[in-house]
Amino acid sequence: MPADKVNTISHSVSFPKRFLWGASISAHQAEGGNHNQWTVWELENANSLAAQAPYHYNDLENWHDIKKLAATPANYISGNATYHHKLYPQDFDMLRQLNMNAFRFSIEWSRLEPEEGAWNLDAVEYYKDYFAELKRRHIEPVVTLFHFTLPVWFAARGGFEHRGNIKYFVRYAEKVIELFGRDFKYIITVNEPDVYAYESYWRGNWPPQKTSRIAMLRVYNNLAVAHNKVARMAHAKGRKYKVSVAKHMSFDYPGDDAKLTVWTAVLSAWFKDTYWLKKVKKQCDFLGVNYYLSNRYYGYRVHNPEDRVNDLGWDMQPDNIQHVLEYAYERYGLPIMVTENGLADATDADRKWWIAQTVLGMQRAMNNGTDLIGYLHWSLLDNFEWDKGRWPRFGLAEVDYRTMRRTVRPSAHWFAGVIKKARGL
Repeated sequence: MPADKVNTISHSVSFPKRFLWGASISAHQAEGGNHNQWTVWELENANSLAAQAPYHYNDLENWHDIKKLAATPANYISGNATYHHKLYPQDFDMLRQLNMNAFRFSIEWSRLEPEEGAWNLDAVEYYKDYFAELKRRHIEPVVTLFHFTLPVWFAARGGFEHRGNIKYFVRYAEKVIELFGRDFKYIITVNEPDVYAYESYWRGNWPPQKTSRIAMLRVYNNLAVAHNKVARMAHAKGRKYKVSVAKHMSFDYPGDDAKLTVWTAVLSAWFKDTYWLKKVKKQCDFLGVNYYLSNRYYGYRVHNPEDRVNDLGWDMQPDNIQHVLEYAYERYGLPIMVTENGLADATDADRKWWIAQTVLGMQRAMNNGTDLIGYLHWSLLDNFEWDKGRWPRFGLAEVDYRTMRRTVRPSAHWFAGVIKKARGL
């Protein structure tokens, strides 16, 4: 996109006044000070992850810049993360500075219920103040219940691999509504169920590092059951609650007209999206969509253009969010909230372009009839990126991990101007 068009985008888009503009984080990646199945796994695997880094990442364009950190075991231990559990008022001020009116975050189950049936009163007070600080700034909370982390005791029971364990998740969700429910209405039950099941139970990259297709399918299906049970419970508590999932959705498309290519793209989208979403659609009030990338198929393999890639080596086609949103709305008929969208970009070279293309793509989807209710950028802050640690930089604000100082990036200042115009501020 030419620079002049990027700079004038705020004059060419039109969004509803009640549209939600905001950012997202997850507790484990930002809060710090947690003890869950991930923190246990990090301590057990930090040395091996550091040793494997050259084999996984040395083909990245930015390898020279990241290799020292990526090869350091401490990089793979979340520790204090971004110290958000202490600096959240400052981070919420940043939301206001960026003209945002919404914020997605996860409640850390292990913080709230560190031992089975024992609720941590300090955690209760922490989250009560958390909600109060958001309310004070007129920020709409979007609450996520499961964003990849589990209490150690729940993981020891087998986590979501066993359907009998779902009752504990429902109990936790009910407790969240009992304690904090007056302060929020939007609930995301499960974040990216396909990514979690695939990475944890098929590829074995994440805890519990299983490599079983049967286990993966069991977890994938049980997460749908868990969503439905929580959604029914929440709807019974009050009609104000709007419940959904945050579903990772890519734009899968054929690169040629060969039958194998076309069917591979169709089947990929069916298994990753339709197979699971049809199980939960009736218990969703809207659909949360996480969009990061597209997949162009030739035969049964992905061959993306890779004209521009982010710091993780992911092909960047942000404008294709239009097709994802239109497809999702046509198929499921639910209002859509973009619950995650962003890129790893340490130098802030492409973030402005990415956001501009994304906003224009959303505008086109809305012009074509898609009911879009919000956009939440991933992420507000640089944060701890699961099995990769601190070198991927997704934040609208840069975090100095030595001092925890936040610095709003130039792209974020520009985005704040787009939001200001869109909201009519």
